[in-house]
Amino acid sequence: MGIPKPTIDEIIRKDADHCCPDGSLACVRIVAVAELPTRFGDFQVVAFHSLLDKKEHAALVRGNIIDQDHVPVRLHSECLTGDVFGSLRCDCREQLERSLTLLGQRELGLILYLRQEGRGIGFENKIKAYQLQEMGLDTIQANEVLGFKADERDYAVAAHMLYSLKVRSILLMSNNPRKITDLQEHGVEIEGRIPIEVAPNPHNARYLETKRVKAGHLLGKSSPIVVPEQVDADEVGSESPTDD
Repeated sequence: MGIPKPTIDEIIRKDADHCCPDGSLACVRIVAVAELPTRFGDFQVVAFHSLLDKKEHAALVRGNIIDQDHVPVRLHSECLTGDVFGSLRCDCREQLERSLTLLGQRELGLILYLRQEGRGIGFENKIKAYQLQEMGLDTIQANEVLGFKADERDYAVAAHMLYSLKVRSILLMSNNPRKITDLQEHGVEIEGRIPIEVAPNPHNARYLETKRVKAGHLLGKSSPIVVPEQVDADEVGSESPTDD
């Protein structure tokens, strides 16, 4: 069972007039919720509208997550080349499908799909970064040559989405320590971490190793936040190089 229709109607009604008082770009409203059967299981899809930058974000909801603790949550930033075209230069699609598979086996879970293409630099700059990587730069060096930080993403929108869905605490499905600290800074209570790990391929091995070495992703290392005992150890995956 997902979020009951009366609860959905009430959330949408209340969100219709919602506007963050500080005029934040992170301010979002829930505008629609619908059933979404998938090959990974039955979900509900939630459409969010960002008030100021007009971006549209999505959530895939498994079960009734309203007012729940310990909800497994995956923050997934948009990747057109990987998610849609099946690019082997990253592991975005594999991580997304791994997350959907795990959540499809659970009673509760949530994927937040954020419109932050190319780690926040946009599609055009992402392809420019690919060109620079083909000239010998690694992924972080390419971003810096283009005038960006290694990672331009901001998870304030994700925190607002969790607030809108009334999720009280989460188990973060991630290998990226920045997601942990950023969400905590925005008031999200993180009870544990579930690694999402997939094996590298010849096209992304250097990219993933750069993430591990330069960005400090939690790969084969102990995390400052442990997976609670109630999480099945079989679901957390094996330790192998990956990205997030």
